[in-house]
Amino acid sequence: MKSICTELFLFALTCIVATAQSKPPISLDEFMNASEIAEAGIAPDGSAAVVAVSAPDWQQNRFNTNLWLWKKADNTLIPLTHSGHDSSPEFSPDGRYIAFLSDRPVAAGEESRSDDKDDKDETNRVWLISLSGGEAFPLYREKLEAHALAWSANSTSIYFSVTQPLSKQQEEARKAEWKDVIRWREQERGDILVEIPLTAAVAAGNAAPGPHQEEKSTEDKPPLPPEAKVLTHSGFEIAEIVPSPKDQEIAFETGPISHRLENPADSEIYLVSSRGGEARQITHNQGLETHLTWSPDGREIYFSIGPGAGSIEGPYRDVQGRLYAIAPPSGAVTRLGSEFEGSWQDFSVTSDNKLLACGMLGTETHLYRVDKTKYEAIGNDPGTYGRVHAAREGYALIFTHSTINSPAQVYFGDMPAEISAAKPITAYNSVFGERAQVEWEPYRWKSSDGTPVEGVLIYPPGKKGTKGLRTLVLIHGGPEDADGNRFGADWYDWATLAAAKGWLVFRPNYRGSTGYGDEFMLKIVPHIVSAPGHDILSGVDALVRDSIADPDRLAIGGYSYGGYMTNWLITQTTRFKAAVTGAGAVEHAANWGNDDLTWDDAWYLSGTPWEKPEIYQSEAALFQINKIATPAHIVGGNADNRVSYLEQVLLERALEKLNVPHALLVFPGENHPLDKNPWHGYIKVREELKWIDKYVPQ
Repeated sequence: MKSICTELFLFALTCIVATAQSKPPISLDEFMNASEIAEAGIAPDGSAAVVAVSAPDWQQNRFNTNLWLWKKADNTLIPLTHSGHDSSPEFSPDGRYIAFLSDRPVAAGEESRSDDKDDKDETNRVWLISLSGGEAFPLYREKLEAHALAWSANSTSIYFSVTQPLSKQQEEARKAEWKDVIRWREQERGDILVEIPLTAAVAAGNAAPGPHQEEKSTEDKPPLPPEAKVLTHSGFEIAEIVPSPKDQEIAFETGPISHRLENPADSEIYLVSSRGGEARQITHNQGLETHLTWSPDGREIYFSIGPGAGSIEGPYRDVQGRLYAIAPPSGAVTRLGSEFEGSWQDFSVTSDNKLLACGMLGTETHLYRVDKTKYEAIGNDPGTYGRVHAAREGYALIFTHSTINSPAQVYFGDMPAEISAAKPITAYNSVFGERAQVEWEPYRWKSSDGTPVEGVLIYPPGKKGTKGLRTLVLIHGGPEDADGNRFGADWYDWATLAAAKGWLVFRPNYRGSTGYGDEFMLKIVPHIVSAPGHDILSGVDALVRDSIADPDRLAIGGYSYGGYMTNWLITQTTRFKAAVTGAGAVEHAANWGNDDLTWDDAWYLSGTPWEKPEIYQSEAALFQINKIATPAHIVGGNADNRVSYLEQVLLERALEKLNVPHALLVFPGENHPLDKNPWHGYIKVREELKWIDKYVPQ
C-alpha cells in the first residue's frame, strides 16, 4: 500500500490527466448517500482495529451504525455487527472481546413483534462480541440505559453507568401520583457506577431467554442484575469511565443530568476505588473536561478541554482546544503543548507515555507529538488528521485523514515516527473519486477594522481562476469551529455539492473561529453576530473587488450559528439575492432560556437578558427584521433543544408579515443535528439548492 503523500500525489495527477470535463459531477443522491466514520479504535497489541460506520438507510428512514473489524494479519476489513444500532466499541485489554453500546432488542424476534414504538424495548445496553466468533450478546437484560462503558484493566469486568434505577414499587408509586406529568428538575436522578464480571455476562449470554420471557424483578429492589455491584453514586450523569492501569481506581467525568449546560461545575473529574465507595472530586474549574486517559504508569490522567468548552484557568471563557495532565494525589494540573497557537483536537497516549494530538492551525489539521510546552509535527500531509488512537502495547496507531476532495479513511501505522508510511485500511465513499473534482484555495482579507481574516474558496470543477462567479457564502456553525481542508458530505456540510452545481462557495472563518489563536476567538464577545458579521461582509467586498464574485449573483446561508449569522446579515444588506437558514435564532433572550448551552450564551453576551438587555437587543436580528428584503428558505427540527424551532417560526411569521418571499420546513422528531431520518437532510439540501438556483440562476 502507498503512503498518504504518494496517494495524494497520484490522486492529484489523475485529476489533471482526467480533467473535470471528462467526469460527471456528483449527484444529490450520491452525495447524500455518503458513509461516515463515526468512531475507530485499535486493539491493545495493535493487531486489529474496529471502525464504527454510519450510513443512511433510506428504506427504514434511519441512519444505521455498524461495526467493522480490520485484522493486520491478512489486511481484511469485515463486518462485525449488522443490527444498525451499534456504537462506542471498546477492545478488552486482553484483545478477546469488543464491548459496545446498542439499543438492539435483547431477544430474537422482539423487533418485529409490534409496530407500536411504545411496546418496543429500545434500551441502550452494553453488548459484547467475541473476536473468536459467535453472535453478540447483552451484558445484562434489565432495562438500564447505559451512558458510558469501560473494561477493567485485567479484562475480568465491565464498568458502566446508568441512571439510578427505581424499584417496581417506587415506579408504580411515581406513576400513581404523577401520571404522565413531567416534574422539571425535581424528577431528575443521578447515576450509579456499576460493575459486572465478564464470566457472569458470558454465562447469561449462553442462556439467552426466549422472545417472550419476562425479566425478573422484585417489589422493593431496583432491577439490577444479581451479579452487578454498585461501586458509587453520583448526583450527576457519569459521561466517561476510565479505570487506572492497575485497576486500583476508576476516574470518571460527570455532566448535567438534563444535558443542559447551566453550570460548568456539573462537569468535573472524580476518582473512586475499584472496590467501591464514595467518589472524590479532583477538579474544580470552569472547563468541561473530556477524553480522560490514564498515563501507562498510572501517575497522571490526561484530558482535554474542547474548543468552546470553557477554561480551567480562571473564570469561564471559550478558548481553543487545550490539553492537560492532572496528578490525582495532589490535583496539580499541567497544561501541555501551550506554545501551539492553534486548537488541539483528538489525542492519544502511546505505550511509552508520549502524547499524540491533532492540532488545527488555519485551514489545516496535522498530527503532532506533544510535550509539556513543546510540540513537533509528525503528520503534516495537507488535509485533516483525526481520531488518533495508539495501541497499549508496542507502537502501532490508527488515525483518520481527509482532504476536501478525499473522503476520510482510517490509516494504520507501525510507528508514530513513520506516519508518512501509514496504510489505509478503509475505502469508503469511492464514488467521490469517480466524479468531477472541485478546486479550492485559502482566501485572506482584512475586516472593516483591519483584523486579518481567512476563509476557503471552493470552485466549481475546472473553474479555478475564473472571474465573476455566482457565489454562495456558506457560514459554519459553532462559532467555535472553522472550515478548512477536510472532507464533508452531509446535510450540514454540502459546500462541495453546491460547487459541483456551479457555485463558487465562500466559507469564511470569521472572528470566533478556532485555529487562529485565543485572541481571535475571544474577539466575538459580546458582539456575537455584529463582529463576525463585519468580517463576513468585508470578505464578500474583497471577493467582489478582486472580481472573483459577481456582485449581482450572491446568496448566503448557514445552519445553527451559521443560521444566526444569516438571519442577522440579511438585516444589514440587500445584496444577497437568496438566503438559506437553518436552526438559527433571531433573538437571544428566549433562546437563552431554551438553549441547552444557556451558560455559554450568557458568557458570549456578557450576562443574562436582564443584566445586558441592550446587548441582547442590539445583537438580535428580530429588532431589525423590517429591513429584510432577501427571499429566505428556513428549516429546523421540532425537537431541537439548542435552538428552538419556534425561532424559525418567529422568523417565518415576520417575513409573512413583511411580504418577503419565504418557505419554512419543519422536520419532526429531529433535534439540533438532523440525525434521525436521512430523508430530512436530503430534502433540506435538495430544497436549499432549488431555492438559491431559483433566485440566483446561472
